[in-house]
Formats: sequence, structure tokens, C-alpha cells
Amino acid sequence: MPNDPQILAAHFARRLALFYGALFVSIGIQLPFFPLWLEAKGLDARMIGFVLAAPMVVRLFAVPVVTRLADRRQALWSAILVAVAASALGTLVVGFTEGSIAILLVFALASIPFVPIMPLAEAYALRGLAQVGRAYGPVRLWGSAAFIGGSLGAGWIVDSIAPGNLIWLIAGALGAATVAAAGLIPLRPRPPTPDRPEPDYLGFLRTPGFAAVAVAAGLIQASHTVYYGFSTLDWKAGGLDGKAVGILWAVGVVAEITLFAFSGRSRLLGMSSTTLLMIGALGAVLRWSVMALDPPTAMLPLLQCLHGLSFGATHLGAVGFVSRIAPIGRAATAQGSLAVVLGGIMAISMGVSGVLYEAFGTRAYAAMALMAAMGGVLAAVAWRRRAV
Repeated sequence: MPNDPQILAAHFARRLALFYGALFVSIGIQLPFFPLWLEAKGLDARMIGFVLAAPMVVRLFAVPVVTRLADRRQALWSAILVAVAASALGTLVVGFTEGSIAILLVFALASIPFVPIMPLAEAYALRGLAQVGRAYGPVRLWGSAAFIGGSLGAGWIVDSIAPGNLIWLIAGALGAATVAAAGLIPLRPRPPTPDRPEPDYLGFLRTPGFAAVAVAAGLIQASHTVYYGFSTLDWKAGGLDGKAVGILWAVGVVAEITLFAFSGRSRLLGMSSTTLLMIGALGAVLRWSVMALDPPTAMLPLLQCLHGLSFGATHLGAVGFVSRIAPIGRAATAQGSLAVVLGGIMAISMGVSGVLYEAFGTRAYAAMALMAAMGGVLAAVAWRRRAV
């Protein structure tokens, strides 16, 4: 391993970017196209909503346990590696499962190792990049870029293979992410600290401003559930092919990448977390309000550009806030606490989204706009109370 700090920093950032890339290829396939696999297995919109909500329910107990254990043992790298490898194996098992109830149960079990990956990765990235003096946004954007590759590639392939084979693409991408995780550099052990009680995953809920920021972020992020669960099905039913669907998802992530790249070269991250959340809420309200009106296809790329605000600004605001309040040695626990709040809200929203979409079609986006507006109001309240 090189000893020069600049070379070490570049080495660390490259390996982390490679891991984010491999992981997000799998997410880029799963988010847009997993609902197609579920539909090919005979699940209706209501059941698809329940299946997609399962990881969010599992997150409520899996994330706190895994992240707290990783903090206690100073084992972020090991925890990431085990979680990604187990997720790849679990996805293979899901692929061989038949029947809606069996798919729901097996997918829920397979989600146990998958849902802690992102809070573990965010904790690893934020702490490790701080150690080597690198910004988070320019490294994280490689994950978003890989998401584009995953969605575009899957969109190209989906028109030439049976939808029932999409699951193997996800499993293969997670296998590649396992290899990339093995190449991550373990973090330096934190220095010893005096014995004193530090917040656990429930304790963070009592940290000033945490609950308001986390719930605001949860509401804004959960407003994406109709989009995550049913936009691909809706666009395919409207006559778009897999390539067009992949491009539309990619446009949204390009906007997200632009924001992440800008955040590392500007004073954007100097904004308060609550300001970023309010910007995210405004973008989401506009996006979903227009989507509820069943806009013409020509407008969809413009609306997808709002993903940079509805998701990107919200994500930066939430993880930035948690990073600033987390004491040394509790980064994963803090990110896990955020993931628990987001997971609970997302689970409810995803379950309801399936029911709303089955009953109202694209008009279900109106409920998402209302949810985002509630998140924006809560962020404004936190801002007035001088939350970070």
C-alpha cells in the first residue's frame, strides 16, 4: 500500500468508486425492472406493492442490528463484504422461487443482508473519505453513473429475453459487487475514547433535530414509491420499449450525478441540511403533480430531470446531517438510524402505492405530491428551529 497521502487518497477513492459502481449496476437493474419480473411471475399490482415493501419492513430490524454490530467491532469493511455476498446468494434463491406468497417470503428473507448495505457503505465512505481528505459527492456519483449503465443495459436486454430471466442479471451484478467489496481498503481503527455512553440507534431519535430531519427526508424519499414500483409497468403498457424505459431512468440519474458532482466543487454542501431537504421537496411536488396528469411522452425526460432535486438534494441533506451529528465510532449506527426511519415510511408508502396504482393508475402520483409537500413543511419547521 502506498505511503504518500495523496496516492493513498486516490487509491482509496478509486476502490470505493468501483464498489459503488458495481453495487449500483445491480440497483440500476432491480429498481426499474424487478417489477417486470414480478409481473411475469403472475403477481398483480397490489401484490407487487407488498413484495417491494418487504425490504423496507425488514430494514426496521436488520439495519439497526447489523450497523450497531459493525460499529462495536469496528468492522465496516467486513460487514459490507458479508452483506453483499449474502445478497447475491439470496437473489439466486429468489430466482428459483415460484408462487406469490413464496416469492414474498423468500424475497423478505433475502432482503435481510441487502438492506444494511447502503447505510454501511455510506458510513464507510463518509468516514474513510474524511480520513483521506476527499469529498463524498464526486465519489458517490460513480454509483449513480453505474446505475445508468445498469438501467440502460437491462433496458436493451429486456426486449430480447424473457422477463423471467431478469433476476439472473441482478444476481450477476451483485456477484460483481462482492468482488469489488473484497477490494475495499479497511478503515484505520478509531482512537480509543474514554468510557462514556454514546447514542445507539434509538438514542439518535432523541438527538435535537434528528427526528424532524429524518421524517422529512423519509416523506420526500417515500414519495418516489409509485415511480419505483410502477413507472416501468406504466410506460411499457403505454407502448415504450425496454430501451426507452432504460433511457428515461437514466435521464433521472444523470440529473442526480450532476448535483453530486456540483456538490464537490461548490458551496452546495455548505447549505444547511434542511435547506437541501426543502429544495428536494419542491422538486418532488412539481414532479409528481405533473405525473399525476398523465403527461405526454415528450415531457417525461424533463420531469425525470427533477430527480436531481427530489432524490439527490434530499439524499445529500439527510446523509450530511447524520454525518455531522454522529460521534466518533457511531457513524454506521447513525446512518442505520436514518435508514430505519426512511424504511418505515417507505414500507407504508410502497404498500399503499400498490393499492393506489391498482385503483387510480397514474393519478396515484397526486398522493405522492402531497406526501412530498408534508416532508417539505416538516423540513421548514426544522429549519426555523435551527436544525443543522
